Amino acid sequence: MRFLIDNALSPRLAEALRSSTHDAIHIREYGLHAADYATVLARAASEDRVLVSADTDFSTLLALRREAKPSVILFRVRRGRRASDLAAMLLANLTGVLGALETGAVVVLEETRVRIRSLPIGRDE
Repeated sequence: MRFLIDNALSPRLAEALRSSTHDAIHIREYGLHAADYATVLARAASEDRVLVSADTDFSTLLALRREAKPSVILFRVRRGRRASDLAAMLLANLTGVLGALETGAVVVLEETRVRIRSLPIGRDE
């Protein structure tokens, strides 16, 4: 899977995902550490990457735009924000959310549950 790690998370998360054979890049590697949300989303979409973040503004922007891509993995954790912990959480849940990510979704990873919201948000309303 191809991931774009947002500036809200450590570059070490990209390293941990790469060591697990995933194509992962941190936004800083593109020199986009100060880019706005729309630019980051556009980069992820253009490269068919899943955006990984801890910032809820990305899912809000996708909802407002009613876009189907890129998929977003959103970490909502209180403890264990170390890159190795987040990578372990993502990898442990990846098989179960893979189909949703491929078709377009916001996947929220919490300590005790996983929530999936299909994109575009509001399409069934």
